[in-house]
Amino acid sequence: MKYNEVKNEPREKLEIELGEQLNALISASHALNVRAAAKFDSSLQPAAFHIVRWLYSYGPTNAATLAESTAMDRSSVSRLVKQLESLGYLNREASRSDGRGIVLSLTEHGQQKLIDALKEKESVFYERISDWEDAELHNFNQMLRQFNGLHRHGTQP
Repeated sequence: MKYNEVKNEPREKLEIELGEQLNALISASHALNVRAAAKFDSSLQPAAFHIVRWLYSYGPTNAATLAESTAMDRSSVSRLVKQLESLGYLNREASRSDGRGIVLSLTEHGQQKLIDALKEKESVFYERISDWEDAELHNFNQMLRQFNGLHRHGTQP
């Protein structure tokens, strides 16, 4: 069993503590996503907000890509897209590349509603790091990139 030289703790205990902290982060992030989704439009399921958030981050796409990228089944995406479109948050247009496919994108109204909803979520996280030194924030970002595998295989943002 490996030991941490700084605190003389078993590696296994450190890994368990890491898991606990990651679980706390994921749980807090999920709770904030649910709140942000309700702020976006309380009549919609949080999954619809996930679709809007994905389109905002990655841009226009087709329903199949959206379903795969959000880990939702196509029928759910189709139903949610119809709701988002009927509320004026989403556009559906013929693909410019082949004219047969449908491309989904956010309307200006959808983008603005999303930005307003995200401000509250972001403010919670920004508050948590507000007293961090720039070097601490830089190190935290670097460690998260490494943890998320963004430094492997030459991929760096």
